[in-house]
Amino acid sequence: MTTHTLRLPDVDLAYDVHGPLPPADGRPVLLMIGQPMDATGFRALIAQLPDRTCVAYDPRGLGRSVRHDGRTDAVPEVQAEDLHALIDALDAGPVELFASSGGAVTALALVAAHPGDVTTLVAHEPPLVQVLPDAAAAERARVGFREAYDAKGTGAGMAAFMAMTSWQGEFTDDYFAAPAPDPAAFGLPTEDDGSRDDPLLSDRSAPVTAYRPRIDALLAAPTRVVVAVGEESAGVFTGRTSVALAGLLGREATVFPSHHGGFLDGEFGYPGQPEAFARRLREVLAGG
Repeated sequence: MTTHTLRLPDVDLAYDVHGPLPPADGRPVLLMIGQPMDATGFRALIAQLPDRTCVAYDPRGLGRSVRHDGRTDAVPEVQAEDLHALIDALDAGPVELFASSGGAVTALALVAAHPGDVTTLVAHEPPLVQVLPDAAAAERARVGFREAYDAKGTGAGMAAFMAMTSWQGEFTDDYFAAPAPDPAAFGLPTEDDGSRDDPLLSDRSAPVTAYRPRIDALLAAPTRVVVAVGEESAGVFTGRTSVALAGLLGREATVFPSHHGGFLDGEFGYPGQPEAFARRLREVLAGG
């Protein structure tokens, strides 16, 4: 692995290259992106793909990528331009792109704006509120965990986030009538450390979930867009957003092993199935 920094006018983007550039086997670079996760979250998946040249980066303001624009929000269209600049800097032609969670939202914005950058996009569980039939209620639920975070700190906010993202089906009156979840029940801290800058729980992430995908642009792009969903995500928030987005694109979501973090090992909490996930990713990138 080699580490590099791409210096742009308003951000220094840090990225890691695993393997030779250009790739020795003639296949495209496999770029991996997440949000609000940095490059470290892809270590387990990359370890299962030793024959591929993989690149993972830290989105602006996360990890090693330092912003100089005075902002803290994560705007998909802005981050898409970061990715466009990174792909150009790699000088390895169009890439294959595996993008998860908020990273999948950025990837959709990239393909819409720069369709020639990506041959195949695997968009894994993008949290797109606006594609849901109950979009207004889903946004109310999102605001709910942000308010819990603002009022009581990280433990309360994360407990409310976990309750939202594990809720089955549409956000009904039963969801909103339920008592606030106890952080201790999730093994989370009950004390408030006073910080309010978490990139997931604060409103820094609001532009990600509010993004409206440009369906016409995605359908017109030469990029093969695969919407991926974890087999354990059926009926929950990002499972539903994935199915809804795939439907808008006139196709079905492609099922992957495990859950929203299915490519992770045990380093970052609830482990997924990185070996099985990598096998499925190989199949999908090969056209399966």
